[in-house]
Amino acid sequence: MTDIGVRALRQGVRRGAGRIGAATPPGRDRAVDALRAAAVLGVVLGHWLVTALVSDGRALRTASPLQHMPWLTPVSWMFQTLAVFFLVGGHVATRSHASARDRGIPYHRWLTSRLSRLFKPVAAVLTLWTVAAVALLLSGTEYGTVRTLVKLALSPLWFLVVFAGLTAATPLLTRLNPLWPLAVVLHVDLVRFGLGGPSWLGWVNVGAAWAVPYTLGAAWTRGELERRRAGWVLLGAGAAATAALVAWAGYPAAMVGVPGEGVSNLDPPTLAVVTFGLAQCGLALLLRERLRRAMRRPVAWAAVALVNLSVMTVFLWHQTALMATTATGLLAGRLPGLHTRPDGLGWVGLRLLWLSVFALALAACWAAFRSFERGGGRGRRSRVVRAHRPSGRGAAAKARHV
Repeated sequence: MTDIGVRALRQGVRRGAGRIGAATPPGRDRAVDALRAAAVLGVVLGHWLVTALVSDGRALRTASPLQHMPWLTPVSWMFQTLAVFFLVGGHVATRSHASARDRGIPYHRWLTSRLSRLFKPVAAVLTLWTVAAVALLLSGTEYGTVRTLVKLALSPLWFLVVFAGLTAATPLLTRLNPLWPLAVVLHVDLVRFGLGGPSWLGWVNVGAAWAVPYTLGAAWTRGELERRRAGWVLLGAGAAATAALVAWAGYPAAMVGVPGEGVSNLDPPTLAVVTFGLAQCGLALLLRERLRRAMRRPVAWAAVALVNLSVMTVFLWHQTALMATTATGLLAGRLPGLHTRPDGLGWVGLRLLWLSVFALALAACWAAFRSFERGGGRGRRSRVVRAHRPSGRGAAAKARHV
């Protein structure tokens, strides 16, 4: 590209960013959107880095570099960012519910509006993978391979079920102290691991564990987490508790599931992933002011706004992008870093190169299916440019939300 072309591209980007900035109300708390975008992109990159589809003859099976290279465990600490998403979700939902209640909007109308944003994009995912699974089976693809692909493609849906349940319970969770769901997780793990209780009891933690950051978001709405001291307490206590649980209580160090390990911190959630999430939430709270300053830059804010416009599409289709790339690559044979065992530094370096290909595949999915998230209507006003003011004590009910 010539210098003139580069300058024209930069000017076009600046003009587009300027239009997005001009459409954003000045009182909007852009740090909320930045945290949501970071949380979702963290999950996407984490899955792309620690999920491998290994070609074994005619079959594909899942593998993880953490299984062969445990020294990569800190990668799971960087990219397991679900707690931050639930923190932001609880904050936004409790503010939204308070605003709707003050405007006389009934609970059922508010809930229907919130859940429709979550589940409309799901229809496209389920339809495509139902057709794909049937087509693969009819073409003679091994059942194990089809099961692996469908399981990976639909794995993000568990998050929606949990998030929808917490959203429906928002009026009850608005003033719930986060220590209550934390206590539930603590006692469930004590019974499971300390007293030899049934393993199925761990599934109680699916709701209780993610209710902890969700109710922290409600506390943020109430203005109880505005002081930096709250962020430091969460960060310090959460990190210390997680280190103690890993070092002395036998919890896995990885904050994601690793094939072959007897216990997963995520499936179902354990006390360790909850305390780790508390540390993440503390760090997120401490970064709010820096993020607000960073989001004053037009290009940075435009990038965050664009991610938020399609956050569910990105989340739901990122595994499909990974698998589409893997399946297409098989036409050229077993490609290093894509179909080979994740058991060395060479694989890591090559996987980093494949990330750009995954991103292109995800962009194609975004172009094809983003209309489902936006409701299919043209000219519909984006929720990302609606007012969303920084929270303060007593201000929650007056804000409008994403």
